[in-house]
Amino acid sequence: MTNQPHPTPTGTPTGTDAPDLFTWEFATNPYPAYAWLREHAPVHRTRLPSGVEAWLVTRYVDAKQALADARLSKNPAHHDEPAHAKGKTGIPGERKAELMTHLLNIDPPDHTRLRRLVSKAFTPRRVAEFAPRVQELTDHLIDQFADKGEADLIHEFAFPLPIYAICDMLGVPREDQDDFRDWAGMMIRHGGGPRGGVARSVKKMRGYLADLIHRKREALPDTPTPGEDLISALIRASDHGEHLTENEAAAMAFILLFAGFETTVNLIGNGTYALLTHPDQRARLQTSLAAKETALLETGVEELLRYDGPVELATWRFATQPLTIGGQDIAPGDPVLVVLAAADRDPARFNDPDTLDLSRRDNQHLGYGHGIHYCLGAPLARLEGQTALATLLTRLPDLQLAVNPADLRWRGGLIMRGLRTLPVEFKPVRVADGGTS
Repeated sequence: MTNQPHPTPTGTPTGTDAPDLFTWEFATNPYPAYAWLREHAPVHRTRLPSGVEAWLVTRYVDAKQALADARLSKNPAHHDEPAHAKGKTGIPGERKAELMTHLLNIDPPDHTRLRRLVSKAFTPRRVAEFAPRVQELTDHLIDQFADKGEADLIHEFAFPLPIYAICDMLGVPREDQDDFRDWAGMMIRHGGGPRGGVARSVKKMRGYLADLIHRKREALPDTPTPGEDLISALIRASDHGEHLTENEAAAMAFILLFAGFETTVNLIGNGTYALLTHPDQRARLQTSLAAKETALLETGVEELLRYDGPVELATWRFATQPLTIGGQDIAPGDPVLVVLAAADRDPARFNDPDTLDLSRRDNQHLGYGHGIHYCLGAPLARLEGQTALATLLTRLPDLQLAVNPADLRWRGGLIMRGLRTLPVEFKPVRVADGGTS
């Protein structure tokens, strides 16, 4: 079939008409609405689907300022809404499961202490050592559908790859990883719908992590072993003066899993979709890969993060004192949501921002945030994204969409941006001819 860019939905804002937000049409292509907001209401107060009112920050310069502003707290305790509304501003079920004390919900000095501990697991050297395992997982997953000639790249590839990778890094035993895949699947499937299923999955994950931490603590050797898993490293730190409580350890493992998989699912899914609907850019990348070059792959993944990234809005922030963003006064207690997707299409910062250019150089996108909350797992996500896209395009060179782009559906959640499914077709490849298993 002929590839096409995703359609511009009806209802694109014009003139002085404020755009409709959080509709199906908006989820399909939010960029026209964000362009209107950048021009007419760059710091815009709106009522979210949950009923909570929040400020949306859409211009690049304002977004970068807000992401680094210490007056915007990550702690939901600073929200001025009644207590019952606080449960609407984070991950469903995390409060009841006692999983609130993680990096997305705390400020310095606790944030500084916990981030220092976890950052040891995401050094460039540690991620580089993990590269062969990511390649092995990538090839294994492609092996499962390569001879069929068709696949849903979300459920059969983009979703399981980061789940198994982060489970390996955390130290979740292989025999338990399918349980994590099921719980994570519930979180994604209910991204825009009932929260009860997500809360139940969070509760099950919390119970499992508490038990796993206990078992690992009982079996922990006196000295670290090469390549020690992250949960064991967190336990070792908490037992040697870093003052990491059991709840903090469980919450840290939980958020690394939760934040570490869905962003990469969407990076691979959105990135593959963008390449399939921009055949000229896809051909450039395939030519580069065939020549064993890596420069275009590296800049290309950064451009895919900017162009249609996995995180549409940065996670919640709450004003702790009066402040002004983009000329707009923000009151203490007000929630602020930085719209990364809007900032990364700002023509005041990026030349021709609505064009996908894999060789774009000046590309200081905000796809992984900015400031002290810059995504810790970014090196691992980049590794997974580069490996997944390069291997897909190399092993399945004639990959194409199996449906019209207009028939695809995007999940309607608030923070993340990703496809529900991505049906593709290709010439079947026998694993013996192109696989590794």
